[in-house]
Amino acid sequence: EMLLVIASFFLMSLTAITGVYAIEETTKIVTISKEEADITGDGKVEEILLKGVPYQKEDTFLEKIYFEINASNGKKDSFPLESGARASFQLVDLNGDGLQDIFASVLTGESEGIVQNYAYSLKDFVQTNIPLPEPLEMESHFLKGYKAEIKLATTGKAYRFDLKDRKIYYKRLGLYYNGKLNEPTELTVNPFNQLQPITLKGNKVELQGEQRVTGIANADVIASVKSTWTFENSHWKLKSTIVNKELNR
Repeated sequence: EMLLVIASFFLMSLTAITGVYAIEETTKIVTISKEEADITGDGKVEEILLKGVPYQKEDTFLEKIYFEINASNGKKDSFPLESGARASFQLVDLNGDGLQDIFASVLTGESEGIVQNYAYSLKDFVQTNIPLPEPLEMESHFLKGYKAEIKLATTGKAYRFDLKDRKIYYKRLGLYYNGKLNEPTELTVNPFNQLQPITLKGNKVELQGEQRVTGIANADVIASVKSTWTFENSHWKLKSTIVNKELNR
């Protein structure tokens, strides 16, 4: 009987181990993008791979996203990004030191359209985070008469929007009654839905960002706020802003 128990335990252990190996072997790792360039400054080329692991076998959502760097000195490094629906990267000199840096974007949720951005320098084989600009802060709220107002904290400038084209929609949802607000209601100022490098003459790089300001739902986009940033004295400085009303679709 003791031999039977030992044999049963051995078979159970072997099955469990086999199951673990089966999971590991069936884990699908996809290479999203690949570049080769000197990003360390030694004059030799590194291999930069952006990889992901789908949440399920055929799922487009990536539960793991990470960089794998095969450096020219023979070392391999990796670092994770946030999970998301899509991911991409490009090589661009963000900090003006003459070396290309890694700029990556991850779409964290398709319905919200929110993008998480990352920037890294690997100069002298040392991974360093490059700070990126924070989304603009704004005061925003609905006004009586089917209107809304946005005020940028950085400039103090206010923008008003006529929303009479959404009058029926807002009345139906109880936001307004006879043109008056039923209660004070703020708008939603979203993080960047887009932030991308733009290379100018002389290889100078600026960042251009876009944020959506929404009303009572994500689909109720009232305005887009575009910002342009330049890198000066180790931080990003706001250069200009453009505020546009979004048409009701």
